[in-house]
Amino acid sequence: MPAPVVKASDYAFLPRLALAGRGGTTERVHAVLRAAIIEGDLQPGADIDKMEICERLGVSRFPVSEALSRLQAEGLVEILPQRGTRVTRIRIADVRQATFIRRALEAETVRTLARRADDLLIVRLDRSLHAQQAAIAADDRRGFHALDLEFHLILLDALAFGRVKLAVESARASLDRVRRLLWSPRRHALSFAEHEAVVDGLRCADSEAAGRAMETHIDSVVTELLGFSEDNPRIFEDL
Repeated sequence: MPAPVVKASDYAFLPRLALAGRGGTTERVHAVLRAAIIEGDLQPGADIDKMEICERLGVSRFPVSEALSRLQAEGLVEILPQRGTRVTRIRIADVRQATFIRRALEAETVRTLARRADDLLIVRLDRSLHAQQAAIAADDRRGFHALDLEFHLILLDALAFGRVKLAVESARASLDRVRRLLWSPRRHALSFAEHEAVVDGLRCADSEAAGRAMETHIDSVVTELLGFSEDNPRIFEDL
């Protein structure tokens, strides 16, 4: 199926950037385009018009080209010689691999933390759960997503293994678009209940319960994604 073409009028979501040094401009262009891809403003399979992006952002071609090269390294765009650039479709294989990494590392993280969790960690997690519940009640989907990310970072920071955190964050990048596609009150309510189960395991110093709860939480994303992909094959590459 041909890629949907993004027209100039479709770039209205891009802000005009203030002038900055070359490096700073590249960083900001990358951040803006990455957010547009993750949040679905630039949809999977969409063609990217570099000149229109330059005009909209008020920058030269260089920082846009550099930003797109970085996005290609992240697997979010593909640069096709003599054919242009487009947003990559989501690969189920990549999602499975990223989920495998997160499942292994984050389940072991909470198993380890359950054996040494202190009151301060539980208080921080309880505060996160309270904020998540408030976001669900307000139907604040973007806010809940941010709190979801924060919940996992609290656990990784408590573990204090830098390379583990880096590996999880790298794997999570492949899942960011997927999580955005699955945003719904139902999905958020399920995630909240899964987070509660993880915290309950930590509170009781039950490493196996905490680990199983995290595995269930991570696995549920893939289960929902497979159902979603059957209904939306256009945005997936390897169905």
